[in-house]
Amino acid sequence: MAVILGVIFHFIGGFASGSFYIPYKKVKGWAWETYWLVGGIFSWLVVPPLAAWLTIPNFTEIIAEADGGTLGLAYLFGVLWGIGGLTYGLGVRYLGVSLGSSIILGLCMVFGALIPSVYYQFNPSEGKDTIGMLTGTNWGLTVLAGLAVCILGIVLCGKAGTRKEKEIPQGEGISAEYKFGLGLTVAIVSGILSACFNFGLEAGKPLAEVANNIWKAAHPGEGEFLYQNNVTYVVVLWGGLTTNFIWCLMLNARNKTFGDYSNKNVPRLANLIFCALAGTTWFLQFFFYGMGESKMGNGPSSWILHMAFIILVANAWGLILKEWKGVSTKTKNLVILGIITIIASVILVGYGNSLKP
Repeated sequence: MAVILGVIFHFIGGFASGSFYIPYKKVKGWAWETYWLVGGIFSWLVVPPLAAWLTIPNFTEIIAEADGGTLGLAYLFGVLWGIGGLTYGLGVRYLGVSLGSSIILGLCMVFGALIPSVYYQFNPSEGKDTIGMLTGTNWGLTVLAGLAVCILGIVLCGKAGTRKEKEIPQGEGISAEYKFGLGLTVAIVSGILSACFNFGLEAGKPLAEVANNIWKAAHPGEGEFLYQNNVTYVVVLWGGLTTNFIWCLMLNARNKTFGDYSNKNVPRLANLIFCALAGTTWFLQFFFYGMGESKMGNGPSSWILHMAFIILVANAWGLILKEWKGVSTKTKNLVILGIITIIASVILVGYGNSLKP
């Protein structure tokens, strides 16, 4: 039952992440850096401490009493992840929701799932999966098989993206901002650095453990605390806020778009609402990721499932929003095959995790 609940929570989180960019498409008259920063204020500064306050009594004391090294590492990985996060927005901008998310999150999945297990192979820690466990057990090999199948699905989606570029001339159904070469470069950088969020969760795990222990002492025999990671998110997202805030203000200065915030000729209230919706939806991915992780453990399985569901939802939105309108039937079938392959990978990872002792 714990595995089933974990999969469900990861799906809800994946749906939130795969859908968060949609409200941004409703913003009118603001430059990318303007609406990305406004939405990000909600994502990184407003909603995380609110969620922690609602779920973890005295979460500020846990942070205040934490070891400086723990806070520093969690913040540092947040800064690096922040670079991946802002380039994620650019990747989606240049490649579209479907293709951009597939490439970025596919790379993020691989690095985020495997690097911690390699680290714990040489620095063992109780309850942490190692690369040896993954390659030396039936459940681990099944999880790795699921990862490989998901990568295949990402490759299929990427191939469909290259066919799309050849089949639809710019301006004829394809976005004027669609730039495959630049978008691919940005997506690779984003995918690698976005994996730092998982590293930040690992570095900030002592914070979550304190919250978990306090809750378990007050609720004996009721299992793990569903919301234990909410306190860790606050610190990691401070790093993300730092990176994105500086970069967006630099773009505002360079592009002379500071006037966007006070421009009376645009629907400012509507823009603010859409940005708040996008930012809040974005955070919900990690809110539910934390719930899924509490059921399945913060190992490769949780990260793979989280990323796979995001890719799945993002590609589904790509079809719904007609990002593939005008392509050949073969190309559309290719992206659908990619989606089906990713679904198969989710089933494999879930099954592998159910085999774990």
